[in-house]
Amino acid sequence: MCLMPSSDKKRALLPVSKARQRILDALEPTSSTTIPLSQALGRFLADDIPARLTLPPHDVSAMDGYAVRAADVATCPAELIRVGESAAGHPWPGHLESGQAVRIFTGAYVPDGADTIVIQENVDAAQEADNTPITVHQGAAKGRFIRPAGLDISAGDMALAKGTCLSARSIGLATAAGATSATVSVPPRIGILSTGDELVAAGKTPGPGQIISSNAAFLTAFVKSYGAEAVDLGIIKDRPGAVFDAVTAAENLQLVVTTGGASVGSHDHIPSDLAAGALDFWKIAMRPGKPLIWGKIGDTPLLGLPGNPVSTAVCALVFLAPAICKLGGGTPQHYVFSAPLTTDMPENDQRQDYIRATLTTNANGQTQIRPAPRQDSSMMATLAHANAFIVRPPFDPPKAAGDHVDVLPMPRLF
Repeated sequence: MCLMPSSDKKRALLPVSKARQRILDALEPTSSTTIPLSQALGRFLADDIPARLTLPPHDVSAMDGYAVRAADVATCPAELIRVGESAAGHPWPGHLESGQAVRIFTGAYVPDGADTIVIQENVDAAQEADNTPITVHQGAAKGRFIRPAGLDISAGDMALAKGTCLSARSIGLATAAGATSATVSVPPRIGILSTGDELVAAGKTPGPGQIISSNAAFLTAFVKSYGAEAVDLGIIKDRPGAVFDAVTAAENLQLVVTTGGASVGSHDHIPSDLAAGALDFWKIAMRPGKPLIWGKIGDTPLLGLPGNPVSTAVCALVFLAPAICKLGGGTPQHYVFSAPLTTDMPENDQRQDYIRATLTTNANGQTQIRPAPRQDSSMMATLAHANAFIVRPPFDPPKAAGDHVDVLPMPRLF
């Protein structure tokens, strides 16, 4: 069955960036719910979290030492009288007068009347007792070692913006600012559908011509690592209409991801299962991952990944990860940096290439990137032992060892 007019075969393949944007443009965030912050790790904020408290709530000391008036220690040595102590949770309640000092510890409230902190290394104290003299040998300018009230955040300010992924550190900030709950997007439900007569479920012994459905295991873990719910739709046979039937039978899914059946062989039926008008694009300028499919079956968006394991993994990172982020209410990000090569590389062709590689350090402690010697898209071991991809744009010229290339790091749980 021919899905596209023959003239389409002559058109340039869709660039990766445009394919990703077309996927994101078609997706909308899920609904929202309010949950305790203690349960919100990895969720995306569906509403801002304002600060209810000011941090710090009062001027506090950044060092152990003595709270004094800067004018009293402008000339040193200077003798002052210790009149009290301020510790975290136990502020000194008085007002500091000229010629006085208050022993202070890190995080403690700066006493009223004091305007600088002299660190304890610059002070001689005969004894740690009130109403005894201390000698300051080196003064401090006004405001030195004082963290002013509101240095971190002030009540009424935005602590965390809508779309923020709630990490451990952002939950810490929100909690310190007085929040106890968050309005977050409901995790999207992602259906995972494997296609192929050759596939058997994990745990079964493959027969002649069969292999274990490892892509389903990978995608289930991948989807969970990005905070979504993975829904196993099983394995279907290579027959026309099988994908359509499986997707229409599923319920309450925000996206279906398929593996296999995306190429041009007589046993690849996903493109034909997408009804007329529901196939947005098929085939992109990418290696591995050229036969990527994007479209709909009914109202359910469908992302068709190639069947080769490495192609599935690369496309998941480049397309599925931002799609889950968009569905979950976040703002997709694509972090790429540059690093020097350890070896020469030839000119690239018309497809954007994702080359499995390893970030290492040389004898000088500098980061560098080493491509794997073989890049076959069926080689899962090479993928599992890599920690980054070298990303080469179409028609990238030859590179010599030491030249910088773009690097896409693999996430910790990828």
